Amino acid sequence: MKVGITAIVPPEIIYATNHTPLDLNNFVPQSNITPKNKLCAWTATWRDLILEDKIKIDKLIVVAGGDCQNSLVDAEKIELKKKIPTHYFFYQFGDKKHFENEIKKLINFLGGDVDKDILREVYKIKKLVKKVDELCYKDKINGKDAFYTIISASDLKGNPDVYKKEINNLLNKDENVEYSHRIAIIGIPPIFIDFYEYLNEINVHCVYNELPYEFIRMGGYSIKSIVDTYSTYTFANHINKRIKIIKRELKKRKVDGVIHYTQMCCHHKLEDEILREFIDYPMLTIEGDIPQKTPEQTKLRIEAFIELLG
Repeated sequence: MKVGITAIVPPEIIYATNHTPLDLNNFVPQSNITPKNKLCAWTATWRDLILEDKIKIDKLIVVAGGDCQNSLVDAEKIELKKKIPTHYFFYQFGDKKHFENEIKKLINFLGGDVDKDILREVYKIKKLVKKVDELCYKDKINGKDAFYTIISASDLKGNPDVYKKEINNLLNKDENVEYSHRIAIIGIPPIFIDFYEYLNEINVHCVYNELPYEFIRMGGYSIKSIVDTYSTYTFANHINKRIKIIKRELKKRKVDGVIHYTQMCCHHKLEDEILREFIDYPMLTIEGDIPQKTPEQTKLRIEAFIELLG
């Protein structure tokens, strides 16, 4: 059973109930369709990919509260038109009691039995992903390779064995990353398909990706630990907690500047003013809409920002 997920849902639970998670967002940047009707192109693109049978799933789990506000209606369209069994998953500002109940409902939707050996296996793989993140900010893995590996922690690429092999191959590379500046990307990942390749081309080392980092810091090896860790997911918590984590990571990774990516028609776009007020680093805000290559105007703004960093 392939289970589409629209935002971060514990992949440990999905694998441990004999299903395979597919993070629908990871199909969006390389897609070649233009959504027919949209607010946010991220959600509208995976919606149309499913409606047009370009992605086939057996079940759908929708993060309908606490993170993405646009996914609810797009997922309801899929449920009604494709008759796919759909579960709506809600975060609630770090409330562990609430989240424990959400996990129980999720397990019931997926069949009711959890293989704890699989929970432990996923936990071990996530520890390897954390190592990739660490080697990236220690200049042993470049930002592009680190990003594409870490972002896949949301679903383990739908194949834990293949994913684990790819991680080990990356960890065994003997690389010394050369760069002019160290930057961080906060907000959701850019929708531009070539964004991290572009950063490599201009000799910029991305040592922190906020949202992918969230995917790996929340691994669990039991239901209790999953509740404890996933309930701290910062994008579904008060922004104070998110700012605290960002500031800690920026200091640890010794970044020179921050790029805040915002998506058109995403409510997270409204957080830009707050982040600028409370994060004391040079910051550039860029915005994207539909999946495409990085626009030339955006490249010019990034290059001017890097130049200003000195």
